[in-house]
Amino acid sequence: MLEAKRLNKAVVPKTLIPYPSPANLQSTRLAVHIAMEDSSVGRGKESLLIPETTQVLDSSLVNRCPHRSEIQSIVLAETESKDCSILGSVDSYGHLIVSPLDASDRDVDGSTYSVSPRDYGVGEGSWAGLCFNPSQLSMAAVARSFCKSIDIYDQDIHLRTLRTCFKIRITAFGYSSLLVYHDDQAHYGLTSGRACLELWHPSSLVFMDNFSEGGNSMLAITEGSQLSIWDLRVKENGGCVRGITGSVGDILYAINISSSGNIAAGGADRTVTIYDPRRWSAISRWLHCSKYEITGLTFSSVDPNYIYVQGVDYEVLCGQWRESEKAFSFRGDSNWFGFSKCANRDILAGWCDSGSIFVADVS
Repeated sequence: MLEAKRLNKAVVPKTLIPYPSPANLQSTRLAVHIAMEDSSVGRGKESLLIPETTQVLDSSLVNRCPHRSEIQSIVLAETESKDCSILGSVDSYGHLIVSPLDASDRDVDGSTYSVSPRDYGVGEGSWAGLCFNPSQLSMAAVARSFCKSIDIYDQDIHLRTLRTCFKIRITAFGYSSLLVYHDDQAHYGLTSGRACLELWHPSSLVFMDNFSEGGNSMLAITEGSQLSIWDLRVKENGGCVRGITGSVGDILYAINISSSGNIAAGGADRTVTIYDPRRWSAISRWLHCSKYEITGLTFSSVDPNYIYVQGVDYEVLCGQWRESEKAFSFRGDSNWFGFSKCANRDILAGWCDSGSIFVADVS
């Protein structure tokens, strides 16, 4: 059973980030790469962890990320070198900047590259997501909610653009059918009846590097109430090879993949659904595990039978998804601005709009 060894609370100096803004509901503006020491942790009622107050001893600004609009997502990817990580950031117009970062979090003199969006930032700014391919760190995917698109890059070279599906729901003779389009070509549906156009926006994405059948070319995306699977090797249907619809009308905000290949998705229905990609079917549902909408999910690196769930309120909980049983939880002092976990360790961090950062070490 997983147990928390440490929970710390620190406050980011207002001189560093004076006026943080909430950005979007599924804010992904925090990345963590920390080594922590063992210590005791206090517990309250219902397995609630009590944080230990600490101070920020040192902080620095990365000077090579000159975004012109609000940063929406940041990602830290570990490289083969223990002393260096890859820091990626994307703003509300889809401008991507990738820089090296050393272990002391100092700005280092390394190769930095940036990629402008295909439309040069024309239009309305919105949430933008970013993920690196763990098997090929030079490959990155940038999702843009307003443009309903996902751009795939190999460093600063644009490889292709994925367009999220648009659907037309048709009602005829008392029945309802769904007409699904990819790249202006219909898959299935009726040819007559009353139609209503539904445009869905991407809300999270992850490379399926643990899915053996797809190698490093599979990408899972949540859009609206649907989980869609894309294969970068496929041209037909825009590359979309599978679409799984969740609770009708409930938007999905978070997705994650475990070391064993299982996919977790959660959103407005406050339910974590685990899918087996070998059968493309749900193998478990943790109903109403969060009090409010789920905006962050990540599997445990220690035991993939555990999952961390972040709600839109103050709480982050850990539990066994097969048994739908909570192990422990901790709360911030205000709404979360971001939530992240180290790539290969169960070290979690959450950033609150009060300026506090909570860091938990679990074993």
